[in-house]
Amino acid sequence: MNINFIKQDKQLIVEITEEIDHHVAEKIRRKVDDEITRYMPRKTIFDFSRVTFMDSAGIGMLIGRYKMMRLIGGSLEIVNAGSTVSRILEMSGINKIIPIEKMAM
Repeated sequence: MNINFIKQDKQLIVEITEEIDHHVAEKIRRKVDDEITRYMPRKTIFDFSRVTFMDSAGIGMLIGRYKMMRLIGGSLEIVNAGSTVSRILEMSGINKIIPIEKMAM
């Protein structure tokens, strides 16, 4: 699995470099949960610049991480989602609870 974690200034940046389906979403969930628990960031940023496909399992994974970050007093953000993934995020309504930015900060 291709996930890169960048930790800086109490932010955890999660770079995902593959399609997100049911099997991959579960692996991502476990790895991200471990990093959040270990690092306790104030903000977790999912960088989707290299994600070309995501199904409903990816939406569920994001909502779960959103809830986890809220429990520890932090926030979650999505950046660099391409047009296909952006459409899925908008259709799911996730953009109403999780900020989606065009470019990483």
